[in-house]
Amino acid sequence: MTEKTIIPLVAPLALDQERIRKKIAGRILPFVFILYIISYLDRANVAFAKLNMSEDLKFSEAVFGFGAGIFFIGYLALEIPGALIVEHWSARKWFARILITWGCCTVLVGLVRTPFQFYAARFLLGVAEAGFFPGLIVYFTHWFRSRDRARALSGMIMAIPFGLALGAPVSALILQVDWLGLAGWRWVFILEGLPAVVFGVITLFYLTDFPRDAKWLAPREREWITAELETEKQQKKAPGRITVWQALRQRNVWFLAFALCAANAGGYAFGFWLPTTIKNASGVSASAAAAWTVLPYACGGIAMYLAGRSSDRTGERKLHTSIGQAMTAIFLALSTVPGQSFPMVMFWLCLTGAAAYSWPPPFWVLPTLTLTETAAAASIGLINSVGNLGGFIGPYIFGWLRSQKISHNSSLLFLASCYMLAAILVLAVRVRGKAPSDANTQANQTL
Repeated sequence: MTEKTIIPLVAPLALDQERIRKKIAGRILPFVFILYIISYLDRANVAFAKLNMSEDLKFSEAVFGFGAGIFFIGYLALEIPGALIVEHWSARKWFARILITWGCCTVLVGLVRTPFQFYAARFLLGVAEAGFFPGLIVYFTHWFRSRDRARALSGMIMAIPFGLALGAPVSALILQVDWLGLAGWRWVFILEGLPAVVFGVITLFYLTDFPRDAKWLAPREREWITAELETEKQQKKAPGRITVWQALRQRNVWFLAFALCAANAGGYAFGFWLPTTIKNASGVSASAAAAWTVLPYACGGIAMYLAGRSSDRTGERKLHTSIGQAMTAIFLALSTVPGQSFPMVMFWLCLTGAAAYSWPPPFWVLPTLTLTETAAAASIGLINSVGNLGGFIGPYIFGWLRSQKISHNSSLLFLASCYMLAAILVLAVRVRGKAPSDANTQANQTL
């Protein structure tokens, strides 16, 4: 009799935990996925508009590179404060503010006429969006255990290639319109900026800051996830609490920051000039080149999902990151070999896209493994701040190289070298063992 009463009490408990994990993921991840699609498209749609915009406004490659990159100077303003605001105040209110203001600033980019106006609008867009990504990383620590986090992050970050893959054909269609006497490239910014404002209002009512506030969870469900996350926090504190200032002085934080800076220098310039790269290799029109970019981004989305699953299954983060960055460098360099046909160049660009989006999910788990919640929030903000300097450095140097009559393919080799440097810096990071893997928690289950 005793055995018969014990067995049914244990089995439902394990099933209930899995159901709670899926319930949380189903509530948060689809919505955050949409927000991040909007976010990344609004910062990167300048790549789709570039060819027609530069021709219409007589912008040189150097002007475009500076304008595309200055976004990240403005982005630096609220990175660390933004992450701490999410940790100690309200994610939904902070995200709502960000969405509404960056939507308005995206529309402004569609109204520029001079280089100065272009610089100012892109700078303000960066200020408006600052704190969104590190805030999301911190927000995930409020809801997902470390063993689930890379997969959850991959679910969110998959919005980057998915959004760009979706944005490519949509932007290509918008480029062909001529409404109210405004060129199609202006409508790219206007129409793609408005969804951020709409979803900013929705965010206020949909997102929940902490599990304790989640009315969509049953009381026992709230208690379970809160207890799980609290246990992880206490385990981090066990070796000795690390303060914010101690975290910002750690070598790992700076290696990760400079690695992200190098990778972003390569990645953002690659994305901003990808339609141009395709146009040079194929000779197609600007709108057709924008549409062709869907292929590398689609490959990136698939690779990101698989890398997140692999990283969570094994609990390994560092090699997943560094190998992905090194392969990006190799594939991008191979795309520059002269004399190749357009299909062959697209093959290498697709592999570049796959490798380039495989490493972010495991990368962003690294700073959360050993730091306390406040220290991790600050370090994530710092890493993203320094890292996003690469978003300015890469496009600026690439535009300068092109203005100095350096060939497009030779300039791409500079971007490849940035990725290889990032891979080396990640290898220098010291990781204490592995994060908890799914090996002990039903590895084949998905969130």
